Amino acid sequence: MQEEKDFIKELLDPETQNVAFQKLLRDYQKPLYNHIRNIVLNHDDADDVLQNTFIKVFQYLKNFKAESKLFSWMYRIATNEAITFINQKAKRNGTTSETLQSKIVDNLKADVYFDSNEIQIKLQKAVAQLPEKQQLVFKMKYYEEIKYDDMSEILGTSVGALKASYHHAVKKIEEFVKTN
Repeated sequence: MQEEKDFIKELLDPETQNVAFQKLLRDYQKPLYNHIRNIVLNHDDADDVLQNTFIKVFQYLKNFKAESKLFSWMYRIATNEAITFINQKAKRNGTTSETLQSKIVDNLKADVYFDSNEIQIKLQKAVAQLPEKQQLVFKMKYYEEIKYDDMSEILGTSVGALKASYHHAVKKIEEFVKTN
């Protein structure tokens, strides 16, 4: 924990800020990209959201109170940025975020950055049918293997509620796979 506090001081100090931010990018760019990509599904959109995420991290780091881990705080920003992006894109297209997600899943086969096979596409379609919260919990647990305690900090939800959401998501996915 002290190491993280020292790192945050480096990020805030104008003399060490550039080197520290490069380390932050090196350490978190790939996991944050993967997290965002799991939410928005499209590579180019994920890149845009990732850039916005790092801008917000840099912009609001001075307000970080260290009540959670830096990792959790940044994932919360990335999650909120990705959800906002999906909602705004859906609104621009005159549709719901669920309908937009379904359309994006339908286009995954053509995405050169997505290693697709029929099972992955079917799983993505099943996940796209879930309510937003269950989608987030399922993706964070299944794809990213984020622990419930960390997920609780990121999403601001109790561990029990997260476990219940994951359980319901898995049941709905199983049902979707059986019937489609």
